[in-house]
Amino acid sequence: MQKIIGILCVIGGVLLLVWGHNLAQSIGGQLQNIFVGSPDDKTMHLYIGGTVLGLLGVFLIFWKRK
Repeated sequence: MQKIIGILCVIGGVLLLVWGHNLAQSIGGQLQNIFVGSPDDKTMHLYIGGTVLGLLGVFLIFWKRK
């Protein structure tokens, strides 16, 4: 059961990363980056959330419970 939850977390993390990347590459995201010099807060939250969720999933897949 733990590996299934881990796999779902990895899939969810990848989806959040892809969503964040698509948001950053949109017209609004590129304009935000040109004028402000940094990505939007929502984009950064998606990147961070996707990374954390993906790492949690990898941890759940490979961590052996006794």
